[in-house]
Amino acid sequence: MINLETPRKFRPFVQQAHQVAQEFLRANSRKYDLAEHAYPKELDLLASLVDGMADSGQGQGAGAAGVRRGDDDGDARTSKVRNGANMSSVLSVIEMCWADVGLLLSMPRQGLGNSAIASVANDEQLERFKGTWAAMAITEPGTGSDSANISTTAVKDGDAYVLNGEKIYVTSGERADSVVVWATLDKSLGRAAIKSFLVPKSLPGIRVERLEHKLGIRSSDTAVIVLDNCRVPAENLLGSPDIDTKQGFAGAMATFDNTRPLVAGMAVGCARAALEDTRELLEAAGVVIDYDRPAQTQSYAAATFIAMEADWEAALLLTLQAAWMADNRKPNSMQASMAKAKAGRIGNEITLRCVELAGTYGYSERELIEKWSRDSKILDIFEGTQQIQQLIVARRLLDLTSSELR
Repeated sequence: MINLETPRKFRPFVQQAHQVAQEFLRANSRKYDLAEHAYPKELDLLASLVDGMADSGQGQGAGAAGVRRGDDDGDARTSKVRNGANMSSVLSVIEMCWADVGLLLSMPRQGLGNSAIASVANDEQLERFKGTWAAMAITEPGTGSDSANISTTAVKDGDAYVLNGEKIYVTSGERADSVVVWATLDKSLGRAAIKSFLVPKSLPGIRVERLEHKLGIRSSDTAVIVLDNCRVPAENLLGSPDIDTKQGFAGAMATFDNTRPLVAGMAVGCARAALEDTRELLEAAGVVIDYDRPAQTQSYAAATFIAMEADWEAALLLTLQAAWMADNRKPNSMQASMAKAKAGRIGNEITLRCVELAGTYGYSERELIEKWSRDSKILDIFEGTQQIQQLIVARRLLDLTSSELR
């Protein structure tokens, strides 16, 4: 059974994360939204602080770096139920994205590429890549939500793999010092041959082609990256180099079982910020929100707000459930997709509705509500779109393969 209260051991940490989010991220939110592509130099100090907390064991999963299954000692079959690094990472992300999604994604060494390393790298690779700032490169031109259709190739040549291809919408693609690149070892073998590689940007053959101008998360750089005969050391292939046709794509996709709850947490945090500011504006305008009366007997604004809070709470609980299952080494692929689908959709719906309820304040730059509505859209898209998440959930519920249910 999942305890829906914030675990006692994490409460001081969550309070600290909220304070940091308010003083570092919220304070600079509008500044770097307007200064697109400018590096948020204030984050260097914060990233160093998070790194120090993690090294000392005080961070409890601070940031968005993600964790591996089995990080906690003991066996979940014989030890008591626990909340570990997955749960603490999600709680941290919620607080940080209450402040600013784009700035969280801009934090050195706390992005989705680092989550991929933490999820699938072996012990030797974890030690060797410690301290790197890794971007995540999956999406390609013509290959959006269908990650299994990746066309970037990795050909073994002696003690290296030669990578060729183009990746788009790479978060932190310019600022990061390395990139986790998804590529296929053999296109004819389909999903099973897709592997991920840690590619240092110092290597010849990898370049940033351009930066994108975006609707939201403007403080986070989003790049197009080209790999042109880029030789990557064979030991930089994350996990096992063997092609397992029985396991298929499951090994590569296991990364998402850890990262999708994090993205869900981003949506939950951003939506919570919009709800809190909107509530203040409504109360200042004389709108009474009464939880002791049926919503349909109250004003449109109050009834709408109550419905949004209910949806938000459902997204929060799904997110916590997915993280809790990961900490207890329970298969959570369906729950991770359910959390991402629910939180991604309602996060965008809530922030847009808050713009509506806040009136002129919601549409102007006097408040951050309009910014949150722009930032929230990407959280329903990256790490698998709404439609892909629903498809994954349907396959799990119906016990069908990807070839049986497309």
